[in-house]
Amino acid sequence: MSGHALTLGTAGHPRRLPPVLAVVAVVALLALPLGPDAGGGAHPADAVSALMVLYCALRLVRDRRRPLTRTAAVVLGLPVLGLAVAAVGAVSPGAALTGLGRYLQVFVLVPAAVLLLVRDRADVRLLTWSTVGLAVWQGAVGVHQYVTGTGASYQGERIRAVGTFGAQDVMGMATVVSLGLVCAVGLALGRTPVRHRLVAAGCALGLLLPLALSFSRGAWIATAVTCAVQLLLAGVRRALAVGAAVVAAAVVLVGGFGVGTAMLQERVASITEVTAAPDQSVTDRYTMWAAACDMWRERPLTGVGLKGFPEHRDAHASLALSSGSETDGAGAGYRRQPLLSPHNMYLLVLAEQGLIGLLALAGSWLALLVLALRRLRGVRRARGAVPDCALVACGLLVWQLTDFAYADIGGPSTVLTAVCFGLAAWWALGSGARGVAER
Repeated sequence: MSGHALTLGTAGHPRRLPPVLAVVAVVALLALPLGPDAGGGAHPADAVSALMVLYCALRLVRDRRRPLTRTAAVVLGLPVLGLAVAAVGAVSPGAALTGLGRYLQVFVLVPAAVLLLVRDRADVRLLTWSTVGLAVWQGAVGVHQYVTGTGASYQGERIRAVGTFGAQDVMGMATVVSLGLVCAVGLALGRTPVRHRLVAAGCALGLLLPLALSFSRGAWIATAVTCAVQLLLAGVRRALAVGAAVVAAAVVLVGGFGVGTAMLQERVASITEVTAAPDQSVTDRYTMWAAACDMWRERPLTGVGLKGFPEHRDAHASLALSSGSETDGAGAGYRRQPLLSPHNMYLLVLAEQGLIGLLALAGSWLALLVLALRRLRGVRRARGAVPDCALVACGLLVWQLTDFAYADIGGPSTVLTAVCFGLAAWWALGSGARGVAER
């Protein structure tokens, strides 16, 4: 979207600031450390994301422009249908408003604002490098936690890297580092100056260490799948060369530096231990998945209502489910947290919103993926190369859709999920991306 940007400076020499800086501010605020008692409440980045949406709306009113194309409005607005139905069936008006606001923030309002505030390829690169920088910062904090024994508790030792998110959100750093790694891979594979590609490749290799120390199986799987997809989209020959470099770096990090070798091997092996001898976290996850499916069978079309999973969990879960997860370390004391979600976004939507909500929400995501890949294929056919912004946008979307099989929204890092959907929407639906493809 064209329009006037923010201006600073003297009257004779005004400086035009790109609107995308509002999005960069949201990403930058995720670097702030939270207190040990912050829990899963609102993060300053959530408040700034609301201001970003308001700023975008004011720009639209001032410029008197149609905010979105018809296709973009349909794709981004599709989840509202299922959310409205599920809000009616919520257990209380408060739960309905809270759940509706969160879903609209993550999947409708923030992505639409990012789509409108990002103007061109330069804006995408600025936002992408900001995400990489955030991931490097959080990863550095996480590695320090592992080395000094000040991280979250894992198997009785305080070695789990959680960054500034604390033990109450052990998935926060893993999510940020994974998304930063995906962005770095996209920049390294794109057609950018050699120096930029080398820096991006170095960042990607460096982020492998904190990702491993997060002990997050879902993040590992999603990142491996996404990077493989990015490499294939960039070309088979490059995929083989980069894949060999990544394997070599992994061998050096794990074998050469001894990065928690025994624990990492045990954690990786536990991914396949579903029926043999699963640990309690795996048992809890599959028990909650079964409970979510049981809720859906009870109300197949509309689900149990927004924020309804915790209320109906005990009535549908088996006795194998533990009373909660234990958290300790990273500046906080021992706590026992209740299990309030199935840790699977698709099953959470199916349980709380039914088939109507799942078809609407997943249909929006699938449309974004199809449109993004179709535009990428068109660019590669016309130019023989894929731009970095396409690899980043498609990679972020693939990562989210893969990770949703092992996680759901919640915690401070959720606002970064919304930004990622916005970048994917820019490439799939934005007029600026259309200009990149045409050039």
